[in-house]
Amino acid sequence: MKRHAVLALLATVALLAGSLAGCTTPEPEVVRETRIVEKQVTVEKEVVVTPTPAPKGGSLTYGLLFSPSGMDPHIHSSWDLGAAVSSVYDPLVYTGEDGEIKPGLAESWEVSDDQTSYTFKLREGVIFHDGTPFNAEAVKFNFDRIADPETKSQFAVVLLGPYESSEVIDEVTVKVNLSEPFAFFLERLGLPYMAMASPAAIEEWGEDYQLHQVGTGPFIFQEYVPNDHLTLVRNPDYDWPLPYADHTGPAYLEEIHFTFLPDASTRVPALEAGDVHVARELLPEQAARLAQHPDFTLLSTAMPGQTLQFFMNSEREPTSDLQVRQAILYATDPTISANTIFRGYFPPAYGPLSSNTPSYNPAVEDMYNYNPTRARELLDEAGWIDTDGDGMRDKDGEPLRLEMIVQGWGHLQELGEIAQGQLLQVGIGVEMQMMSYPAALEAAGTGAYHLTPYGGGGWDGDVLKAFFHSTAFFNWSKVEDSELDRVLSEASQEMDPEKRTELYHQAQVMIMEKALILPMLSDGQLVGVSSQVKGLEYGNMGLFPRFYDTYIVE
Repeated sequence: MKRHAVLALLATVALLAGSLAGCTTPEPEVVRETRIVEKQVTVEKEVVVTPTPAPKGGSLTYGLLFSPSGMDPHIHSSWDLGAAVSSVYDPLVYTGEDGEIKPGLAESWEVSDDQTSYTFKLREGVIFHDGTPFNAEAVKFNFDRIADPETKSQFAVVLLGPYESSEVIDEVTVKVNLSEPFAFFLERLGLPYMAMASPAAIEEWGEDYQLHQVGTGPFIFQEYVPNDHLTLVRNPDYDWPLPYADHTGPAYLEEIHFTFLPDASTRVPALEAGDVHVARELLPEQAARLAQHPDFTLLSTAMPGQTLQFFMNSEREPTSDLQVRQAILYATDPTISANTIFRGYFPPAYGPLSSNTPSYNPAVEDMYNYNPTRARELLDEAGWIDTDGDGMRDKDGEPLRLEMIVQGWGHLQELGEIAQGQLLQVGIGVEMQMMSYPAALEAAGTGAYHLTPYGGGGWDGDVLKAFFHSTAFFNWSKVEDSELDRVLSEASQEMDPEKRTELYHQAQVMIMEKALILPMLSDGQLVGVSSQVKGLEYGNMGLFPRFYDTYIVE
């Protein structure tokens, strides 16, 4: 084959190969790529995790001693009333734990130079539970209602002191006028009996207001069934807490149920069974057991002011005789009751005021040391002799026998029994009669008995005026002494603390010189609280629970 022919053949083959290359799949190329591949690794380590706190709330059941005889704070007077409704209302001002006056519904106040006028600047935007505004007109309405004789106030009118009138300056400013200086006016405004109630509600319900109470407080009065229960519910619009509060806005608890436990022996069992979260006035022998239980806390709240005492009727024979009353004091030993019935939780009393009261006079402690021999001498001098040898003294054919009221609170029956035994040793007989609080209130007012109990608690020396001034509603010793009246009146007007204390020291000695009372105990409360309850506190009086910061942990 010639060279040209060979070249032509090769060209044809090359052309054919080129045309075939356009219709076949080429060989794959190997390409190197760099990729980052994540590898899952499990690492174990300890991590502190803060759990989301459970919301604070719950419903609390609180055991009161008995159903109050009346529930209107402006009219009635029991301590259980104050405990039950204190969260329905806000005070104008109140006394803090440091003894200083703190703002409440009143943001600020000014006192006139002569100490007889108080001008309050009120907090704006506060609304009563019924939707009506709290303002200066409401303050005037409440003070005027308490002072009105038609209201027949038992206690609040005493707390209000020498109130004369109120003047509305503007919507949020009110001037309160007194007829004379009253050293404790601001302190008294913090008590629940000085409640700032809705004028509209009082006008609507009249005498039935006690069943339909309306305030500005963190809880709303929902239902009261006498002798059964009282229910309060949270005020969802509340946003003006007092300075002691730990939070703002509505209270934590949704509801508070008050039930009544008049039988002291049922209170600790009710706690242990979960029927109540809180019970007060526990029996000391039960309280000691409860204190060792991990599911409960035992609170011991000492109360300043008036001691637990029996008033001795100075108008009715034979306690109308000073020597008989003094003999009663010498014949009884308060330390026995304090150490046996009360197991040393609270100290004995020797006068009308507890030892933790700021104006307490320790001089009363040595005025009537236990001395049965001296008691017998006084009774002999008074003409009371045991003529027939039966162990009971008599005079003109009449036995020396006293009638004593006891009630279901404060271990009064046990206290009465101890006093009964001690007095019998010197020839004095005692007949005890158990009464309800309303019945005892009426009997004491009419002077139908020789020995009538009351106490304890209060705030300072001025509580003496409510019980020992001749015009006082609670003057159950029936004393009428112009000099004692003068000292008590001057003390309440004295603005100098040292001079005021000296006057109260005088009054305590005068009361015991006249032997107007049989002191028993510097009172307090033993309160059992479930460990589920958090944030519960009592004010500086040790009487009224503060529920605003309280909640339940399930």
